[in-house]
Amino acid sequence: MAARPRAGAPRASAEFSLLTDDDLYLFNEGNHFRTYEKLGAHLVRAESGDGCSFAVFAPNARAVSVTGDWNGWDKGANPLRPRGRSGIWEGFVAGVGPGAIYKYHVVSSQGGYRVDKADPFAFAAEMPPRTGSIVTSLEFEWGDADWMKGRKERHRPSSPIAVYEVHLGSWRRALADGNRFLTYREIAPQLAAYAREMGYTHVELMPIMEHPFYGSWGYQVTGYFAPTARYGSPADFQYFVDHLHREGVGVLLDWVPSHFPSDEHGLGFFDGTHLYEHSDPRQGFHPDWKSAIFNYGRNEVKSFLLSSAEFWLEKYHADGLRVDAVASMLYWNYSRREGEWIANVYGGAENLEAISLLRRLNDYVHEAHPDVLTIAEESTTWPMVSRSTRVGGLGFDMKWDMGWMNDTLKYMKRDPIHRKYHYTELTFRPMYAYTENFLLPLSHDEVVHMKGSLLSRMPGDDWKKFASLRLLLAYQCAVPGKKLLFMGGEFGQWAEWNHDSALQWHLLEFPAHAGVRRLAADLNRLYAGEPALHARDFEPAGFEWIDCHDWEYSTLTFARRGGSPDDVVVAAFNFTPVPRYGYRVGAPAPGFWREVVNTDATDYGGSGVGNLGGVEALGFPAHGRPWSLALTLPPLAAVFLKHVPPSGPLPEAEGERLQSKIQNPESKIA
Repeated sequence: MAARPRAGAPRASAEFSLLTDDDLYLFNEGNHFRTYEKLGAHLVRAESGDGCSFAVFAPNARAVSVTGDWNGWDKGANPLRPRGRSGIWEGFVAGVGPGAIYKYHVVSSQGGYRVDKADPFAFAAEMPPRTGSIVTSLEFEWGDADWMKGRKERHRPSSPIAVYEVHLGSWRRALADGNRFLTYREIAPQLAAYAREMGYTHVELMPIMEHPFYGSWGYQVTGYFAPTARYGSPADFQYFVDHLHREGVGVLLDWVPSHFPSDEHGLGFFDGTHLYEHSDPRQGFHPDWKSAIFNYGRNEVKSFLLSSAEFWLEKYHADGLRVDAVASMLYWNYSRREGEWIANVYGGAENLEAISLLRRLNDYVHEAHPDVLTIAEESTTWPMVSRSTRVGGLGFDMKWDMGWMNDTLKYMKRDPIHRKYHYTELTFRPMYAYTENFLLPLSHDEVVHMKGSLLSRMPGDDWKKFASLRLLLAYQCAVPGKKLLFMGGEFGQWAEWNHDSALQWHLLEFPAHAGVRRLAADLNRLYAGEPALHARDFEPAGFEWIDCHDWEYSTLTFARRGGSPDDVVVAAFNFTPVPRYGYRVGAPAPGFWREVVNTDATDYGGSGVGNLGGVEALGFPAHGRPWSLALTLPPLAAVFLKHVPPSGPLPEAEGERLQSKIQNPESKIA
């Protein structure tokens, strides 16, 4: 509970400091990765009495004071003192305890500018639209030791990673209680159970760092060290992560070091100067988001951002950071016309300071937390984003494959009768598939801004829309790369995502939607259970074309391979509503091929056309292989077949019987 305002509140003590000379040196040098332990508000015990230590970076201020609910918001009651030439102002205020609300009153040395600022290092903030910072302890008794111990194994390149992207404010809501947000503690058991049921290995949270405008979805951050108060306290969020870990589900966090909003209480023009951002709008203003761009060349900004990354990994046990808008950091001319940007010292458009920061970030994270993932949302052809800094890369573990996402959705949106003319939108991807360690996203960006939901943008009548969505999910599962799907896509939400309301969970009462969700769960389990589908996601040896030339029929077949010669899965796709019977494809090996997934199965809402449980590979050469399969390809569907090694030679008569059965299937379109 906040300390009560009282008369004669004690002034900041000049005798107490958490900051050492080494802290100041490292902070000013840009190499302090744990500044949150010293700057901001920290509860301490001191000889003069318990209280709170305050410290803030404001090098161009003439005076700084702490104003809060304990001193009646008196701007002169608790002045801070400058710490040498470090630019940091600090002080100790006795009697201030947990829950106290405060701001810094900054008087600039530039033109008499005065402003009340939230603490850049605050661990908690008031519920928006209120903007005060809150004195908070982050002590928490964690129970996720087993998860943390096994995390390295879960994050190997050969491990399955299937991510469920979630916006906490709109996944579910308390509809019976005024449509209010669920708290971190309320969401935790529901989301953990759902992720486990659906077979997701991780959830990725759209930014939960404090942000004043809810409609920014968290991408306009003011509190780089505070989980948003909309869903509860820091302890509540620690509980959330701990609970998911106990249930075997990882937690990835969106992190936004690319820009920040211009709200007066935030980082912008902090001490009457452009402290965190560039002063020149050609460098310091982002035209797309109307926000400020960090000055990555200032050492103290480096310490601030690197400490923010470390903070979420240490204090909240985050399993990885998905770094937002990396492309906008790498290029000065990102979304700018000629004359609207300033070249670097070599005359190029590359932001050298941002590149250096990203490399330093990844080197530090992988040294301090070798079991943590860093993932780049990067949409350009910048080379080696997910390669080690030792060979000139940026050092990320993975990069979002935006090209795959855009090409695939463009293709799937086309009327099937026209798809044969755009076949290369599918077949081009393997040309670059192993230049990076890719994660294949079907993200929130694809179901907003009038794009429609994944289901609604599929062509044709309702049956074809559902079939196409099932086909899309299966295609994502089969293509090499780790997986990400935004909430709602797993059951075919009709409406475009709306952050102001919960997902359309009532749709699961209808068989078609329930069928899509059943398929999504089965695909996740198949992906995790079959080494052929995940063990070599980043290796060319894990993929081979069988047929990538049948543009006329709009079909596609390829094989995925694991580490063992027997770990082989064939995936065949029919992107038209016309079923194909006796469709011959080369088989990577002889023996029986069991149909492990058929997206046209009646359980998923399909028509029930299939391969009667499997197909025998017979000695009919096709596609450069001595064996082949005569498949039934259902309409707008995918079939996955797993190789079952032969236990002995197949009798000739039995082979003829099976071949006859395959070429004359009994199943018909329902």
